[in-house]
Formats: sequence, C-alpha cells, structure tokens
Amino acid sequence: MIRSTAWLVALVVTGGLIGCATTPSGEPVGPDEWVRDVYPFAVLDEDGEPYEHPFLGGLVVPRPQFVDLDGDGDPDLFLQERSGELIYFENVGTPEEPDFRWRTDRFEDLEVGEWFKFIDLNRDGRLELLSELPFSYMRVYRNEGTPEAPRFEVVVDSIRTPEGRPIFSDRQNIPHLADLDCNGRWDLFLGRVDGMITHYREVETEHEFPRFEHVTDRFENIEIIGQIGTLHGANAMSFIDMTGDGALDLLWGDFFEPSVLLIENTGGCPDYDLDNPPEPLFTPDGNISTSGHNVPVPADLSGDGQMDLILGVLGGAFNPNRTASNNLHHYTRGNDGLFRKVTERFLNGIDVGTESIIDVVDLNGNGLLDLAVGNKIDPVHNRTGRLYLFMNEGTASEPRFQLTDSLTLETIYHYAPVFGDLYGDGRAHLALGTWNDGVHFYRNVGADGAVAFERDPDLEVSLTRGSHAVPALGDLTGNGLLDLVVGKSSGRLSYYRNVGTAERPEFELESDDFFEIDAGRRSAPYLADMTGDGLLDLLIGREEAGALLYRNVGTAEEPAFELDESFRLDTHPLSRPVPAGLTEDGRRHLLTGTAGGGILYFGRIPR
Repeated sequence: MIRSTAWLVALVVTGGLIGCATTPSGEPVGPDEWVRDVYPFAVLDEDGEPYEHPFLGGLVVPRPQFVDLDGDGDPDLFLQERSGELIYFENVGTPEEPDFRWRTDRFEDLEVGEWFKFIDLNRDGRLELLSELPFSYMRVYRNEGTPEAPRFEVVVDSIRTPEGRPIFSDRQNIPHLADLDCNGRWDLFLGRVDGMITHYREVETEHEFPRFEHVTDRFENIEIIGQIGTLHGANAMSFIDMTGDGALDLLWGDFFEPSVLLIENTGGCPDYDLDNPPEPLFTPDGNISTSGHNVPVPADLSGDGQMDLILGVLGGAFNPNRTASNNLHHYTRGNDGLFRKVTERFLNGIDVGTESIIDVVDLNGNGLLDLAVGNKIDPVHNRTGRLYLFMNEGTASEPRFQLTDSLTLETIYHYAPVFGDLYGDGRAHLALGTWNDGVHFYRNVGADGAVAFERDPDLEVSLTRGSHAVPALGDLTGNGLLDLVVGKSSGRLSYYRNVGTAERPEFELESDDFFEIDAGRRSAPYLADMTGDGLLDLLIGREEAGALLYRNVGTAEEPAFELDESFRLDTHPLSRPVPAGLTEDGRRHLLTGTAGGGILYFGRIPR
C-alpha cells in the first residue's frame, strides 16, 4: 500500500567521516557524504537511444570551450552554465573519436564570474584562464601545477593598459583574443552592447603578462544591428579561417540575431580587412537559425584538421523557451566548406526544458520505481508545462529508465508533481503544484499497468498568498491519512491537515507558516524518513543552490522540526530532493530536478 513517497527508503545521515573514498572527479570524501554521479545507470530517450550524460542536470545557457588541459593530445571540454562555476568534462577518447565524461561542476572551485576563456596569454606553453572579475573586468589565473595536475592561482587581478588602468569588458559579452595581424602578439576584442567592437593591441609586458593599448571603439567599422528594429544586445565572437586563405574571419552571435554572422576577412597578414557586410552562416539546409544569442566555438573534434562548430544557444529575442533543452549544437564541416548539423544536444541527457521537479514512484504497480518529471514551460508546447514519465524497464537490482510518455494534464505553467495513495486503493495518485492555481489532484485510473490520470474536480487546494506551489505528502498526525505540506514563492511552507478519510481526502489549512520555516525563496519540500527513526523529516530545495534538512524531533502524532546544520547536499538552484531506494541492495539514493530542466543523482558511499 502506498501511504507516502517517504516509504521508498529510510536514509541515514550522520555527521562524522569514516574511512575514505573517491568521487568521480577524484576528490576524497567520507563514506557518509552524498556523492554525485552523472552515469549511475542507463536512461533511454523516447526512441530507445541511451542518453550519453543522463544525470547531467540539464543545460539552458551553455558556454563551451575545447582545450587540451591535461596535455594528452586530445581536447577536453569546459562549459559554463551558472554564474561563477566552471564544468569540466575529461576527454577519455581520442582526438579522432572524443568521449567526454563529466568530472566536476566546479573546476578547482575557481570563481569565474560570467565568462571564462583558456589561452596561453604569455606564450610560455602553459594555459592561463581568463574570467570575469565582478563586475566587468578581466582576471587571469595561471596554472602553477602541471597539465596532469593543474593548480590555477590568480596572477593578474585585471588586464590593464600600459598606464595601469583596468580594461572594462561588458560582463554579458564574452571577449576574444587572436593574433589577427600575425605579429606574434595578441589582439583583444571586446563586443559592446551597441553592436560595435572595441580593439586593444598588446604593446608590452608587465610581470610576464601583456598589457593592452586601446586602438579603436569601432573596429573595422563593424556595427551589428539586430533583426528587430535597430536593436543591439549581448554578444559573443570567435575567429576562424573559413576560406582557407590563412586569414582569420569573424563569427558573431548576438541577442537579436537568430543565426551566426560571418564577416569575411578579405585581407591577409598583416593587412587584415574585415570592413565587409555580415552574412548569416549558411548550411545545406539554409541559414543557421535558433532563438538567438549564439556562442560560436570552432574546434577540431575529428582530428583531421578541419574545424567543427559548436554553438551554445543562450537564447535571445526569438523565444528562448523553444531551445531550453536543445541548446548545444554540433556542426561538422564538409569538403565544400559548409557546416552540417549533427545534433542539437551535444551533451545529451535528461532535459525537459527549465525548472524540472521530480518524484520517484511505482506508477504501473510492477514493483519498480519510475521517474515522473514536471517542467515550468515545455520547450515544444510553450503555453504549458508538461509531465514526463520515465518508466523503469530494468530489474530490482539494475534499474533502466525509458521516456515513454509526456502528458499535458491541463494548460498551466510549473508542473510540480508528488504521488501518494490518496484514495485508499494502493495506487499512486497525483498531487500537482502549479504556478498560480494552487494544487490540483488527479486519480490514477490506468488499467492493466497503464498510466492514466483523471482530474478530481472536487479536490483542490489554493494558496492564501504567493505562487509556485510545490506539494509534499506524508502522514504527519499518525492517523494513516496523507497530509499536505506546500512550498511557495516566499520560501515559507503551508500545512494542510487531511480531515477526510482513507478513500476521500479533504485538506484543511492549519498553518500558513509551518514551524516558521523559511527556506529563502521558492521552497520545495519533500517528506521522508531521513534518519531511520520512523518519523518523517523535511527535505527542502529552494531558489539558491543546496538543500536543507529539517529533522523531525517530535513524534508520529505531533511532529516538530529542527534544522540539521550538518546536512550537505550540493544541488543546483531550484531543486526538490527526493530520496529513493532504486536498487534492492539497500543502497541509498537521492534525485532532484534542477533549474536547467534535468535531474541530478546522488549516491551514498557504503559504510
């Protein structure tokens, strides 16, 4: 019988460290810590194809760069998705057949602001890391370690002019360096929100690092005007020899431009000439076209000396919701010089758009736990959220999930699902939080293992104030009935006691400030026994990264919750952690949705 999703597993969280183990990124941890894993078991898409990075967590604004950090001759991948964080994927394949594997979301815990760029700035054979120094300056990290064991430390607080003035670079734009005139010195290019490019030229060094002299704010008379009126916006650029003449041409992505613009260099070295009209980058299928603000990144991903093109689609003026899950495009270049699209999901993982909220529950009664994932706005059906069902087609010892269905239960945003036996028939019924219409309830009316939901027109819970309802179900009074705790935009919790019966729930508001718990903003609760004492504790996700655990120090009939300050779970923003026993071996698991529309998985190191 399903009484609450808390019945799935009893998890133990303790304070001390016992022994030592290693995370996928190679960092030592104690066995009682939650360890993230992107590849714990197989997940298949709707076509039966495996996701290569199933639990990456989703991408919305990916900004990539390929660089051989570890000196093994093949390109590794760095990617920024969130401010201040740098995601690292090691290439465990070859230059001809790369295989990128996630290692960490916070490479060396470096603070990189809003952008990053690896480059050998002082030409000593070691890569430096440039990043934004808040707000809108350029900081330099140097690798003081080795390629195999890098250790980056700040060496220049800000790139400066010969007079010592720090150079300002709009933080929403990604700067670029290239030796455009082939003189062995760097040229620095800063895109401006007015659609122009500021050009600086390296003229001297100070403590081994270059200083740059201002040349012009109207480089080559370039002025990018978007397709919408005369608007300009955030931008990104890159240089690539498109014509094979040895001269670097300019690729430009802009907030108000759905394509990537090519500005051809009709000069050479040292006499470049980019005073030419921009043209959308053409493919055999027509111009590249996305939701705008594309980050073009040339990279040789086949080891043949021919540049591929990776586009990070950040989403601009052309409905970014439609690219919320398909936003890292890969193009290969043919012998005719044209780029051809390979995929729109270069790092393919579970990704339903934005703000995924999950539950783990046996939906079809076969004894295996399935995944249900709601989203904020569906990338395909932009006027509503949807519920995605990943059914477990594996075994009790080895789960394997496949996306089998996506449901529009009603036209409303912010699907926040939680399941429980609300009607006393042993089935998993649905309580669905919404953006601005409280919590709706659905009976599971599927027959013979099928999953089908039917709205209960007589049962609904409205918030007294606020929005973004996220429900949690659990018996908090010891009477065998599922009560309801609802998170909301304020970060507070509302508690609704079930005053109905096992067959007919009825929820009555008892507190609009449950135990005066304040999670910050966008509280997202889940009820589960986290301590193994038979009492339901409160796990709470929130708008900021990291989750909270409130231990139940009361009784089954009269709960009382206290914050456990020792609990650590390194979630992305807008999480709602869900504990689950996915395997029969007693291993402990936690899964959560993310702001990026994916799922994170955490396991516990065994004692």
